[in-house]
Parts: sequence; structure tokens; C-alpha cells
Amino acid sequence: MDLRALLMKAKQQLATTLNLPADEAAIEAQILLRHILGNVSRAWLISHEEQALTTEQQALFNGQLQRRLQGEPIAYILGQREFYGLEFSLTSDVLIPRPDTETLVEAALQHIPPDQPCRVLDLGTGSGAIAIAIATRRPQASVIAVDRSEPALKVARHNAERLGTDNLQLLQSNWFSALAGQAFDVIVSNPPYIAEAAPHLQQGDLRFEPASALASGRDGLDDIRTIVAQAPGFLAQGSWLLLEHGYDQAEQVAGLLKQARFDTIGHAADLAGIQRVTLGYLP
Repeated sequence: MDLRALLMKAKQQLATTLNLPADEAAIEAQILLRHILGNVSRAWLISHEEQALTTEQQALFNGQLQRRLQGEPIAYILGQREFYGLEFSLTSDVLIPRPDTETLVEAALQHIPPDQPCRVLDLGTGSGAIAIAIATRRPQASVIAVDRSEPALKVARHNAERLGTDNLQLLQSNWFSALAGQAFDVIVSNPPYIAEAAPHLQQGDLRFEPASALASGRDGLDDIRTIVAQAPGFLAQGSWLLLEHGYDQAEQVAGLLKQARFDTIGHAADLAGIQRVTLGYLP
């Protein structure tokens, strides 16, 4: 079977099994095949569509295709995902970085000076995507990123080393538990914010992602409440707290910040126009 026929067959399987639109199924089939062939370009794939895979390549492709047909996210199958222009290694110990979260990075960079020192904290760093994106764009900043999961920190360390991030420190900590006596100019977090009984936790990619990084109490806000309540003790005077949250939680998060005596409270919208980040200033 040549590459053209192989792609056609895989596209049909993906479209039927996962109920994907034909164009999306075609893209996924190409991504899997390009990976097997050493991350060749789409143009190379088209110009060599009459070639065939070796026996070993065919076995690898079939294995990855079966994983995808069972619903496993492509990011876990490939072990990588692009975020904020950087390529991150992934395992199922961490969430898959999503474009929506780039809104948090953009909002944070507006409050981190590009040419002077600034202490930044990333809570619940997972793969390290947010912290590394910030550290890369703000080399004068001193960034600390924490996570309670050692397997997640192992992924973050690998990404930091591979991307050459030398202004980032990674610590194991349950939110602020290992940070006594420290104060930061900017704190960012993409914490768990899905209600624990939400049905979509059992659907799509979320079925394969770590539940502890997704759900937080009956209304999804338990961890955000903890962060907002404790953050003032770890923020310098005249500093910012920025939180990513669910599509319908902006006003609730703003209310929590007001109760904790933050002011200049605002929101940042993602590319779909949804208020994805809420931030507050601690005078």
C-alpha cells in the first residue's frame, strides 16, 4: 500500500470511529504519518505519496493509529505539543497545553517588564509550558514554577533543559506550601477549574488527562479559592495575580479577588472572545 492509499484508509477510519470531519481526519492521519517518517513536511508527503512504508514503519503507524482510534490525544501519542511558539515534550502525567492558555501568558507579559528584574511564580506548572514561555520572553525575570506532582515536574525539568531556560527554578510544592518567606511581583496559575461532576470529564481528550489537574470541587473553584486566599501573603506590594478559569467563571473569580482586597480587577479574552483570564492588583 502506497502512502496515498494508506492516508485515505486512515482518514476514513478516523472519520468513522471518532466522528471527525473529513478534513480534520485527513490532517490527523497526515500528522501521524509524518511523525513516523521523521517529522517530514506535508509537502514531502505529497511529493512522495507513491512510496510505501517499511515493515517496521507500518507497524509503528498502525500502533499509533489504533491508539488514536481509541480516543487517545495525538499530543500524548506523539509526546509533544507546540505552545507559544515552543515545542514541549509531554506525557500523560501533565495536561496538554492549549491555545486558550496562551491568553494567560500574554496577559502576564504585560505586567512583567522586559528589561529589569521581576520575580514571577507559576502555580501548578505541569509541563512547564506557561513558566517556560514567560521565562523565554522575559530573560531578566526570575521565574519559580511549582507543582505537587513529581512526575509532572520531571516533564517540566526536561522541557526547561531542552529549551535552555536558565532563569527558571522548579520546586515541588502544593501551591504555596514550599514558598514560605518568598514574595513575588507576578503570580500566574492555570489551576484545576472544572466541576468534579461535569460530564465532559468523561469525554474526548479529558478522559486521558490527569484528573487532579482538571477538577476542583463541586463548582470547580476550590483551588482558585485557595490560591486567592493565600496569594496576598506571597505578593510584594504593587503586584498582580492572574488566573485562568472556565468560560463562565470570570465574574465568580472577580468576586473572590474583591473579597481578598485586590483591586484594578480585569479580564483577558481568548481568541474566541471568551473571558479566559481574570487578574487583580494588590496595592
